[in-house]
Amino acid sequence: MSDALAPRVWSRLRPEDQAWLASLATLAGPQARVALVGGAVRDALLGPTPLDLDVVVEGADVQALAGGTGLPVVFHPAFRNATVTLPGGRSADIVQARREHYPVAGRNPVPQPGTLEDDLQRRDFGVNAIALLISPGGPGELLDVTGGLDDLEVRTLRPLHAASLREDASRLVRGARLAARLGLSAHPELLEQVPAAVRMADRTPRLWAELKLTLAEPRPGAVARTLREWGAGYLLPEAARLEALDAVQDGGQTVSPTAYAAALLSAADDPAGLAERLELGERPAALLERALSDTFYPEGTPERLLRALLRPDAYVGLTGRDVLALGVPPGRAVGEALAHLAQLRRAGSLHTPEDERRELESYLAGKSPCGRPVE
Repeated sequence: MSDALAPRVWSRLRPEDQAWLASLATLAGPQARVALVGGAVRDALLGPTPLDLDVVVEGADVQALAGGTGLPVVFHPAFRNATVTLPGGRSADIVQARREHYPVAGRNPVPQPGTLEDDLQRRDFGVNAIALLISPGGPGELLDVTGGLDDLEVRTLRPLHAASLREDASRLVRGARLAARLGLSAHPELLEQVPAAVRMADRTPRLWAELKLTLAEPRPGAVARTLREWGAGYLLPEAARLEALDAVQDGGQTVSPTAYAAALLSAADDPAGLAERLELGERPAALLERALSDTFYPEGTPERLLRALLRPDAYVGLTGRDVLALGVPPGRAVGEALAHLAQLRRAGSLHTPEDERRELESYLAGKSPCGRPVE
């Protein structure tokens, strides 16, 4: 079965990626094994063209191999990994085949040299532990030592070890992202491990990076719903707000990761603390502040979108164009009229555009029915 699937994986790679992988195998030499692993193989088997390339090498020095490509390289000595910048700006990771163990759950694992089989067995889920061996002439066979092909066939997400999610609780969020994006169901072994992962969440720094990646998923609300269904919904509070933005996207309007981040902050008990932990920067909080203000924003802007989500009773107030239409000459008088309406709006005296129009007409006539004579 795996021999028949190998050509399918290869055929779904970009031609330039095929050429680069074959050149890596040539550089590594005949005593080495070079394999494409993880998400690229998984996605190719499911249908899409993979863009992210993760390569594992056994029997060759990764630093020398990456340097031999002639491309820009960043070497990570702790795990003997290299990140190569491909033509066009994409990155590819080249990893030294290894085993690893977790002396302290939630912290970084300790790597040790290993075989390609060891490297596959150390991974998180079966669907991510399938490898395509690469030769100078192109694809070799598929290597599946964990049963990942069976998991893909039934579209299930199965952790590879009994303590997998406890050792690294970020795998819980990564699993939810994969399940939501690819339509995978949780294996019973995954659900059994969720309580242990939840207990370790606050002691797993990598978990915050995975949560941030959630905001760039095609449907972050689906990820939040998946976590809630698995018993870890507190990691993404108020999933309903994110799901509402999913519905907007399903209707054809683009929603940016910044808008999703702002919606997430709107539901947090400590928005500033959450923004810091997720390293969101200032843009989501600034967007949230604008959305909750009384400033007018046109239809289709993220401010207007979030306002409709977070303040469903809010209405669109009159604009400078409306004031001008009532005969006010351009200039300071327009701003004064709008400021008058904004003050009454904040005080709760106005509730609809019709209220504002009546108030504006009275204001311009010299008397405000809302209790404040015009000076």
